[in-house]
Amino acid sequence: MSAPPSVETLIELMAKLPGLGPRSARRAVLHLLRKRSLLLLPLADLLTEVARTARECVTCGNIATEDQCPICTDPRRATGVICVVEDVADLWAMERTGAFKGRYHVLGGTLSALDDIGPEDLGLPKLSRRITDEGVSEVILALNATVDGLTTAHYIADLLEDGVLVTSLAQGVPVGGELDYLDDGTIGAALKARGRV
Repeated sequence: MSAPPSVETLIELMAKLPGLGPRSARRAVLHLLRKRSLLLLPLADLLTEVARTARECVTCGNIATEDQCPICTDPRRATGVICVVEDVADLWAMERTGAFKGRYHVLGGTLSALDDIGPEDLGLPKLSRRITDEGVSEVILALNATVDGLTTAHYIADLLEDGVLVTSLAQGVPVGGELDYLDDGTIGAALKARGRV
């Protein structure tokens, strides 16, 4: 051991973060220690504040500091459309585009028989209640194109087949993509989702 126990523990905890291994965590901790007043102390204060105040939005599942997130309390957001996403990172990705002006519902995962995750674990009954209570006319399924994501999308579509329009994001060739570099599944999805020019 080359560092004090508290610093080693910090490195071990940092190494558990996505994208950081033990060596990257060690470099990050050393950088923080070198920049103690500029980075380490403000980061420690902010981590304490976020740990104390951050919570799940009671309506959609986004991260908030109040009972409801700013998206759910924004009167300018369309109330008749809900975009269903797998997790908060997906919600934030959608928001970065600025293209969607409705509301969200975060599932917190996907259906998975192997992991014993069922509809109740994802809050699908809560989604059904929201659709009724909020007078939703369209549900956009923005789930990842994985086996579990597609299974979850089909389950939700079957669950909501009466009275509400269920749509999904288009899949296929990305903007700037070249056919020669795309996988067969992406090309196949693009061909099936083709539209009039």
